Amino acid sequence: MKIRVYYEDTDVGGVVYHSNYLNFCERARSDAFFQKGLTPILKNGHFVARKIVADYHKSAKLGDTIEVRTELLKMKAASFALKQTIYKDETKIFELEIVLAYISFDGKPQKLDEDAKKLILSLFAN
Repeated sequence: MKIRVYYEDTDVGGVVYHSNYLNFCERARSDAFFQKGLTPILKNGHFVARKIVADYHKSAKLGDTIEVRTELLKMKAASFALKQTIYKDETKIFELEIVLAYISFDGKPQKLDEDAKKLILSLFAN
């Protein structure tokens, strides 16, 4: 997913504020669902971040066009792990590994049903 860096994404020096890289990754994950006419809120639950490891390589700046690429690393019974990499042109500027847990609407962890597993594979398996 390509994203333009706007003024609201940056600090006073025009450099992307560090937490906005997480927002860009979230936007790309959500957009994968939207492209299929769905949302990340499924009929039996939704996903929450359980673990995040972020690595900042270079900065994006005001006006840049960046690209978020997402790949599925692992799927378990009630969670899955993704690697999301942000590029400016072909230069890697940010990398994120995130574990997303599937929870019911009352906040309890639950197993991904077969439909949810198939959906995750269709969205993020390369």
